[in-house]
Amino acid sequence: MKTNPVSASRFASGSFVSTQRAVSRRQFLRGAGIVMSLPFLDSMLPAFARGETAKAAAKKPRRMLGICNNLGLLPDQFFPKTTGRGYALSPYLELLKEHREDFTVFSGVSHPDVDGGHPADICFLTAAPHPGSGGFRNTISLDQYIAERIGSETRFPSLTLGVNVQQGQRSLSWTGSGVLIPCEEKPSDVFKKLFVQGSPAEVDAQLRKLAQGQSILDAVGSQAKDLQRSVGARDRDRLDQYFTSVRELEQRMEMSKEWEKRPKPHVTATVPLDPASPKEYMEKVRLMYDMARLAFQTDSTRSISLLLDSVNSPTIELDEEHRLTDAYHNLSHHGKSDAKLSQLKAIDQWHMKLLANLFNDLKGVQEDGESLFDRTMVLYGSNLGNANTHVTTNLPTLFAGGGFRHGQHLGFDTAHNYPLPNLFVSMLQRMGIESDKFSTSTGTMRGLELV
Repeated sequence: MKTNPVSASRFASGSFVSTQRAVSRRQFLRGAGIVMSLPFLDSMLPAFARGETAKAAAKKPRRMLGICNNLGLLPDQFFPKTTGRGYALSPYLELLKEHREDFTVFSGVSHPDVDGGHPADICFLTAAPHPGSGGFRNTISLDQYIAERIGSETRFPSLTLGVNVQQGQRSLSWTGSGVLIPCEEKPSDVFKKLFVQGSPAEVDAQLRKLAQGQSILDAVGSQAKDLQRSVGARDRDRLDQYFTSVRELEQRMEMSKEWEKRPKPHVTATVPLDPASPKEYMEKVRLMYDMARLAFQTDSTRSISLLLDSVNSPTIELDEEHRLTDAYHNLSHHGKSDAKLSQLKAIDQWHMKLLANLFNDLKGVQEDGESLFDRTMVLYGSNLGNANTHVTTNLPTLFAGGGFRHGQHLGFDTAHNYPLPNLFVSMLQRMGIESDKFSTSTGTMRGLELV
């Protein structure tokens, strides 16, 4: 099977935002059993989510796509040997050379205290420490942090996508209470979710499901209030967190009701044909990139995560020139075998080609005089600095688009890594979200400037 990355059609988009400050949920949740029976209030919406004022209409929508390949890239082929703006492109970055002024490559970065080898992929967007330890509980992921604050502006607060994902165990997206959000793996399902309008009967059925779901949450909240009276301080704090999660779910359900009543965007593209086998890994990646672009292009969401579960992939198909002899994971443990390294290079080069094609597609879409690429931050990286040795330091990280001054290699200390969560703070601020801290960050990303 020969994979041919191609771009799809271009479509119009629209957006709205608001700048009114939100009322804190926590002040309502102190009496949660009563509040849960109240009607949904505008004052409970996240910031920037109320009304289509002239000021809101003029605000530029910003978007984030976080991509993790959990087997990473061959370090000597990815990292440039020089730093700064005049750095010499590495072999892999040569495949992105037409975009070199539109991305920044980082070296010497990692998530502090995120260890454990392969289990670290679930912390790629959370930076929660020690994922391999007993009793580990994940924290909120970057995409969900964004969704909680501006997700009400779009039909879908976020999209959680995956390729060959080990369902129920792997995901980049995690809630504030550390619950895994399953990945959507079929491009056709993603397309239908985004663009296929249900019949009036199906819409009514969905609205009834949403109403029933909220009534269940109300009942559970009432029971939890009774329990709260009889537990200690620590458990009361846990219940308070639970009430917060319940309220967030209720708000999302209310917003879902409103979006169900609105027609979905119309696109001329057809429903994609799902690859029949996990061996068609690169075709799956290409299609998921297309789905992400279409979702952003129609302003259906502004926050997407995509896990490329290479660990869970078999002997994949590339093209007629490159025939692989072993499973992706087994190849990553190359032991410096020339045969395995050659095959890994072919795989990594395909990843770079698909990424270059995604950049081209985003640049080809215009939105109010700017390209979609200029308004979309694309984070591409891995939880492993070297899959052969399972190290979680010196992570290969590429950051593109989004209105930053790129065209540089920011090299940090490879022995004492710079915190990658600092990039997340810069990304949040670019999204218009007031934040000076995310997980183990120590500030914003040093050396990264806005255009």
